Amino acid sequence: MTEEAAPPGPAPSGAIRARTLLPLFLPAVVVGAVASLLFVGVSELAEQLKDVLWTTLPDALGIGGYSSLWMIVMLTATGVLVGLVVWKAPGHAGPDPATLGLQASPMALVILPGLLVATALMLAGGPSLGPENPIIAVNVALAFWAGRRFAPAAPGEVWVTLAEAATIGALFGTPVAAALVISEALAGRQVRGRLWDNLFAPLTAASVGSMTTALLGHSSFDLDLPPLGDPGWADVLSALVIASAAAVLGMAAVYVFPYVHKVFSRLRHPMVALPVGGLVLGLLGCLGGSLTLFKGLDQVAELARNPDGYSAGRLALMTVVKLAALVIAASCGFRGGRIFPAVFAGAAFGLCAHALVPSVPASLGLAAGVLGTLLAITRQGWVSLFTAAVLVSSPSIIALLCIASLPAWLLVTGRPQMQLREDGTAIR
Repeated sequence: MTEEAAPPGPAPSGAIRARTLLPLFLPAVVVGAVASLLFVGVSELAEQLKDVLWTTLPDALGIGGYSSLWMIVMLTATGVLVGLVVWKAPGHAGPDPATLGLQASPMALVILPGLLVATALMLAGGPSLGPENPIIAVNVALAFWAGRRFAPAAPGEVWVTLAEAATIGALFGTPVAAALVISEALAGRQVRGRLWDNLFAPLTAASVGSMTTALLGHSSFDLDLPPLGDPGWADVLSALVIASAAAVLGMAAVYVFPYVHKVFSRLRHPMVALPVGGLVLGLLGCLGGSLTLFKGLDQVAELARNPDGYSAGRLALMTVVKLAALVIAASCGFRGGRIFPAVFAGAAFGLCAHALVPSVPASLGLAAGVLGTLLAITRQGWVSLFTAAVLVSSPSIIALLCIASLPAWLLVTGRPQMQLREDGTAIR
């Protein structure tokens, strides 16, 4: 006698029905579009200002745009300008950036203009930070305010998640990065429904954010590196060694971060700490060269265009200088994130390995260096893997990076992170 098929019944108790998810679609689309427009707008404004400060103005004065003198002047002046904003703007351009990560809490709207101005000045002036943390914070605040005003019945956490996902999608140019970050965040929570139920709205926001960024012609992470062929045992060994060594170097920056932050905290006033930090960054720029300035993504593309054009010593110097500049910029009060400069430091380290051992493919060295550095700096496994993999258009790189991430993760997990509590101690 055959067993009868079970009659259709209600959805499992953990599932979320489509009629619950569909009302989130339109808000997610709006949040995604607005988040992308704000990111692109701030980035384009900063690029225009950067052209004026680093090309038009020095040309008019008859000074080399990237001469040592101009780098010191511009970085110090950027510290003065950002210091003025932090000092005088309502809300002082937000909390100490050393205490912020990719996940943001909603800020008061009055803080946002000062934070946006400080971010644009930072991006244009040359400090080694990216736009991710402040742009996420602004988008979270705007989405939270709009959500509470126009849909007060919805939980506030919904708007925070949508804004974070939308901004990450816009920053990386693909919704996959946002899906990975949200999945990692959900892993530590008690959530209702299946994973894809909880990803539906954030993935919608991230998709719209990334597509809007692409349609506006704001490209990112496009290095055009030669693809990696079929990997061999030597490639596996190279990936393991480079990623682990990069993680150790990144952890050196993480360990000194609280001490450097404490030094700048003793200067007390932003009109002292930020100009001093800018001066130090200018001196570091003189040491490492113009490629070690700014957020780092365009500079990574320049390295990738000629991976054999730099000596191992030069690449090692740029790696150390960039990590030092990242620590200084994040400690003295510049508003910005740490992912993009960490990508440059990892890329330079990986290309240094290629220069030392030419049999190591440039693509593999760069991707493994980025992976190890990001694991140490961000402690975001999926973001690190995704960013390293997307830099090299080769399916075979993914397996190598997954293998290389294992020992690198063992080196960084459970140790201090490059993010501080309000009392100045490192988060673990």
